[in-house]
Amino acid sequence: MTASSLSTSQPTTVPARRRMVDATTRALHWLMALSFTGAYLTADGERWRLVHVTLGYTLGGLLVARVLWGLFGPRQVRLSVLWRKLRSLPAWLSEPTNARLGQNVLMALAVALILSLILPLTLSGYAVWDEWGGEWLEEVHEFFGNALLAVVLLHIGLIVLLSLWRRQNQALPMLTGRGPGPGADVAPRNHGWLALALVGVVVAFWLWQWNGAPGASSDANPTLSHLERQADHDDD
Repeated sequence: MTASSLSTSQPTTVPARRRMVDATTRALHWLMALSFTGAYLTADGERWRLVHVTLGYTLGGLLVARVLWGLFGPRQVRLSVLWRKLRSLPAWLSEPTNARLGQNVLMALAVALILSLILPLTLSGYAVWDEWGGEWLEEVHEFFGNALLAVVLLHIGLIVLLSLWRRQNQALPMLTGRGPGPGADVAPRNHGWLALALVGVVVAFWLWQWNGAPGASSDANPTLSHLERQADHDDD
């Protein structure tokens, strides 16, 4: 038997892969990313105002879902794990050459800032929509929107740098749920049914908002109602 036949008869080695992120966590992540991106792009102008408000409500609801998931979900997505990583900040500052510790701290810090900024962003947006204040409130809402955008861009930049440094796509587990590495799955269960239910609730809310928008009466159209209230205010 020749050497070439031996090489072709040997089975190819498949790299070990394991589940890193469950489907529900990924659904929360991408729905929040989609909602914020869409809301930010539709922030200016009355034409897309209802879309902006709908996506803002969605982002606020997803924040509540993420907090509940972090309190009662599987161990690897618990907020306590995020807090434990944040508590390593003093240790990393005293040992800044520890690259792995720094990666965990910076990623946890970015996630914590994103979650923290969503709350004042959505609350100020609701206050602006319900006309609780004047232009100063709109400026507050815009400030939190730009701050969240800056943190999101920082988060993306950190992922790109880590991907280049490790020569592995660090965003892949959030896309496919799996990543390279031997051993047991980090996320033992995928929770796919819960992810589908979450997407279904969000889509149902969007459809409900959409069906209420094009009605003939102003009560069925929140955007029209807002414009009429603004016109009455200008007349006064």
